[in-house]
Amino acid sequence: MPAFTSYDGTDLAYHVLGEGVPLICLPGGPMQDSAYFGDLGGLSAHRRLIMADPRGTGRSETPRDPATYRCDRLVDDVEALRRHLDLDRMDLLSHSGGTNLAVLYAARHPHRVRRLVLVTPSVRALGVEITGQARLETARLREGEPWFPAAFAALEAIVAGTGHDWTAVDPFYYSRWDPATQAYAASHDEHRNDEAAAAFGADGAFDPDATRTALAALDAPVLLLAGEVDLNTPPSVAAELATLFPGAHLVVQPGAGHFPWHDDAGRFVATTAAFLD
Repeated sequence: MPAFTSYDGTDLAYHVLGEGVPLICLPGGPMQDSAYFGDLGGLSAHRRLIMADPRGTGRSETPRDPATYRCDRLVDDVEALRRHLDLDRMDLLSHSGGTNLAVLYAARHPHRVRRLVLVTPSVRALGVEITGQARLETARLREGEPWFPAAFAALEAIVAGTGHDWTAVDPFYYSRWDPATQAYAASHDEHRNDEAAAAFGADGAFDPDATRTALAALDAPVLLLAGEVDLNTPPSVAAELATLFPGAHLVVQPGAGHFPWHDDAGRFVATTAAFLD
């Protein structure tokens, strides 16, 4: 498996799928390895996917200093990967919690980003609020599903601050809650480093005002791909994020949840490949 040595001597692994122009892919979690990406619904037929395993996950080495799991410090790992691949500018795709890292990288190294794809993005690095009301309104779109009553009750408790059963609301993150999707969802916990996830957003990791200011000058085209029924990043929130990038293009994938390549691979690949080309 290919690997490179980052700035502090930590050996980091990545997986390569497909051929052609490289597309660096940063997984979410946060601090989950890239296995759950698969081949991003077949995107590997269009690009050479460079699937990064963040430090402490997958085949990547555990760092000596746990403080290096902090999101702003992970930017140096992305830059080390770019140098390792000998890319002057790169196309960068990220998902969910990993979009915080992609955004911080773009803010710090704007001239190294050719195109940026933010899939069902997180909002922490940019300081955008997701209200409980926005999540409830999105969830109500699924009212006809057989699992809805129990899942919605759990969500209402979470929003009210009286419940914490996030597993019960898992069905809201997918367009369908069949056995294959349930198995896919259950596999995620096996690939996340909980210690690293706790350090990812530690004090000092994010400075939303500074990041917004830096991104206002970003000249790279940006695709924000939201899922129509995504509880994590409702389309209204993705639309607000899009206003922070000069070259933003917002696409809401119909019927998709938080993992649009899983929900409708063909539509996801068509949208993403067209943007990258």
